[in-house]
Amino acid sequence: MPNQSTVTEFLLMGFSSDREEQFSYFVIFLSIYLIALVGNFLIIVAVALNHKLHTPMYFFLVNLSLSDICYISATIPKSIAASLWNDQKISFAGCVAQVFLVFTFGGSELALLTIMAYDRYVAICHPLQYELIMNWDACIQMAAASWISNIIHSSLHTAITFRLHFCSSNIIGQYFCDIPQLLKISCTDTKVNQILILAIGITVASFCGGFIFVSYGYIFSAVLRIPSVQGRYKAFSTCIPHLTVFSLFISTDLFSYMSPKALSSTTMDLLSAVLYTVLPPLLNPVIYSFRNKDIQEAVLKIPKRIRNLLV
Repeated sequence: MPNQSTVTEFLLMGFSSDREEQFSYFVIFLSIYLIALVGNFLIIVAVALNHKLHTPMYFFLVNLSLSDICYISATIPKSIAASLWNDQKISFAGCVAQVFLVFTFGGSELALLTIMAYDRYVAICHPLQYELIMNWDACIQMAAASWISNIIHSSLHTAITFRLHFCSSNIIGQYFCDIPQLLKISCTDTKVNQILILAIGITVASFCGGFIFVSYGYIFSAVLRIPSVQGRYKAFSTCIPHLTVFSLFISTDLFSYMSPKALSSTTMDLLSAVLYTVLPPLLNPVIYSFRNKDIQEAVLKIPKRIRNLLV
C-alpha cells in the first residue's frame, strides 16, 4: 500500500465544473465573503475606538467577529479562486491547514456563543452581581480558554485524520477539505477516527447546547416577568434570532460529521457545509450587533474617530 506521502494534492469537486455556473458561484461567494468581512471588521473597529463599548459583552463580540473573519477566510477564498480559475487542486499541506483552521475557528465559534449566552444570563438574571462575576480577569480567562482548547482540539483531529493513507482517490466531494469527505476517500480503517468524532462531537454539542438552552430558559423566565410589553418584545426579538443561528449552526455541523452514510448525498453535504461555515459569519454581525443601538452609533462615528486620531 502506498503511504500518504505519495499524495501531493487533492481535488475539491464540491461545485459544478460548468464555466457559467462557476462564474455564478464566484460572484455569489465573493459577495458573501466581502459582506461578512466588512460587517465583522466594522464591529471590531467600532468597539476598539469607542471606550463606552469596552465592556465584557462587547469584548466577547469582538472575539466572535475575529473568529468569524478567520472562519470564513479558511474556506471561501480558496473556493472563489477555484471558481474563477477553474482549478480545483489543493496541495496536501493546504488541505492539512484548511482542516486545522476550520476546526479551530468553528470550535471557537461554538465556545464563544456559549460564553455569550452565559454573559447575557448573568446580566439579566443577576444584574447586581454582574460586575463581580464578569470581571475582566474572568472574561480574559474564558476567551483564552476558548481559543487554546480549540487549538488543541483541532490539532488532535488534524493529526489523526492525516495519519490515514490516501491511495485510491484524491477527489474530495466538497468545496473545502472536510474531515468526513477525507474519511470517505481513505483506503485505511477509519473506525478510530469515527469513534473519536462521535464521542467528542456528542460531548461538546451536549455541553454547549445544554448550557445555552438552559441559560436562555432562565433568561426567558426573567423576561416574562418584565411588566412592559415593549421590553418583553425587545428581549425576545434579540434572544430568538441568537437561538435560531446557534441551532442551525450546531444541527448542520452535527449532520455533516455524524449522519449515517444512507442520509449522505452530494447536495445535502454541500448545503449543510455552507450553512455551518458561511451562514454564521454572515449573520452574526447583523443579529448580535447591528440591531444594537450602541453599535450603530459607534459605527457611524468611525470616520470621525479615525480623523481625530490622524490629526
